[in-house]
Order: sequence, then structure tokens, then C-alpha cells
Amino acid sequence: MRAAVCVAAGGPEVLEIRELPVPRVREGWSLVQVHGTGLNRSELRTRQGHSPTVRFPRVLGIECVGTVAASTDPRLPEGTTVAAVMGEMGRQFDGGYAEYALLPNSLLMPLDTTLPWDVLAALPETYLTAQGALDALGITPGDRGRLLIRGGTSSVGMAAISIASGYSLDTAATTRQQVKTAALTVAGVDHAILDTGGSLADQIHEFWPEGPDYILDLVGANTAADSLQLVRRGGTVCVSGSLSGWLIPNFEPIALIPPGTKLTAFHSDTYKGATTLLQRVVHEVESGTYRPNVDRVFALDDIVAAHRYMEDNRATGKLVMLP
Repeated sequence: MRAAVCVAAGGPEVLEIRELPVPRVREGWSLVQVHGTGLNRSELRTRQGHSPTVRFPRVLGIECVGTVAASTDPRLPEGTTVAAVMGEMGRQFDGGYAEYALLPNSLLMPLDTTLPWDVLAALPETYLTAQGALDALGITPGDRGRLLIRGGTSSVGMAAISIASGYSLDTAATTRQQVKTAALTVAGVDHAILDTGGSLADQIHEFWPEGPDYILDLVGANTAADSLQLVRRGGTVCVSGSLSGWLIPNFEPIALIPPGTKLTAFHSDTYKGATTLLQRVVHEVESGTYRPNVDRVFALDDIVAAHRYMEDNRATGKLVMLP
């Protein structure tokens, strides 16, 4: 089989297309023929060498969709359409950047869908993360609060906008590129904000004098402290992205978290009931309620170009690779 192998830590050029043996099935694991893979910034950071537990060479890819090619689980007969997300995919064992992936049965989520592979591949990680983060914030349908999404044109940001548009929230979202502000408005955001790198307080207070009730911070490390000062007193900040890295510099909880304000986080690996939720997302996309937000589709041969595109922050929405 063909696979994109990360041979060492470094730039996009360390991803090489190689011929590998199709993995042999073993107890508790099933073989999936990969038909689509969502690309994620966590894979970019792993490729750069920021995942100390990952050993190279490694086939990256923390998610994929496809069909079961060889099964060891009666609930997953051959030919079943499945999705898989996280669970150390592409980290402790080879992931979705390949024509086949041997995956633990516990990760496989059977799906009933008519969506094309490029659309289906855009959904698992982005929508599970977006929904989980909104749940962590305490947002429910009918909530009339004010939600700010920092990093709105990221794939998770666009998914969160899609979900939030079905609630009663007043929404704002940021981008650092002027050309992407229109995409936020088209996606359904009430207030599109150009983030120039400083505090957003002046812009936010023009339309929300008390600040937002909720902040979904997908930029992460570099903006979390500012988000805690920006959210209204007693509001909630959820950090659920790493666009600026994983570590908050000089984090002092007592100094940075105002009294009564809440800081939480979400990671898609912790989501419970993921199969049921993902099936619901698939139906919502099929009905036109949610948007797949696919920015660009790459071939496996173009994985180096895909990582350069991702590293240059050129995407508005999800990048997908089809093997």
C-alpha cells in the first residue's frame, strides 16, 4: 500500500510517499481501507517535532473515514462505513495518511451515510471538537448568550459557527486575515472581527459592552490570558485549540483568572457518545443544516504541498486528503 511517512522531525519535506506492507489484522483491531483523511494542525506539530512521545518513522493522521476491509468485531462486518478519531492514531501507531490503516475496534464508529468521501472526511475531528467545546462552555439550544470564537476560520471554528447558527446565540468570530472576514459573515457570524494581534476589548465592547458570555478559544496559548480578561465577569472560556501552540506562557491562575470567571478545556479524545453525535452531524450535513466547510482537497501524492498550505494558514475551513 502507499502511505505518507513522516521520516523525521522537520519541515513538510520530511513527509515521503512510500510503499508499505498492508498491516496484518490482529485480535481487537480491524483493517480499514481509508477513503478520506482530514488534515489537522496537531499533525503539523507532530511533524515539527513537538510531540515528544512520537517516534519516527510514523504514518501520521489522527482521523480517517473509510470501509472495513478485514474485521475482528462482529458489529463491524466487512464493508461497513466507519470513521475513527484520535486514540493515539498517527502517534503511538500508524494513522490515516495511507491507503489502509489497522485500528483498534474501540475507535471505529459505524456510520450510515450517502455523503461523498471528501465531505465525510471533513466532519469527524472538527465537529466532535466543536460540539464538545460548546458543551464544555455550557451552551445549549435556545441559549441567547453572546459567543466569541477566536480562530473562527479554522476548521473547528467554522464547524462551531455552523452549530451555533442553529442556536439562538449572538455570535462573533475572529480571523487574522482581512480576506477571510467575508467568509465568517457568509458562515452566519453576526460580528466578524479582524484580529491584529492585540487585545480585542475595544472592538468587542463596541457591540457587547459587557463582553461575551462565552469564549471558544481555538488560538489557545497566546490568547487564553486575554480571553480571560475579555469574557464578562462570571463568564466561561474554553480553550480547545492549539493554533498558537500548547503551553500558556507564565500562566499564573490567581492573577489571570478573574474571580467568578471559569476556565475550561475540551479535547476530542474525551468525548462520550461520539458515534451517536457524529451520525447526527452526518444527517445535519446531508439535510443542509450544517456545512462541511471543505476548503481544499489534496491527493496523497500532494501531502507535502498540503502541509505547506496548512502551515501558511491559507485555509478557511477543513483540508482533506484522499488516498
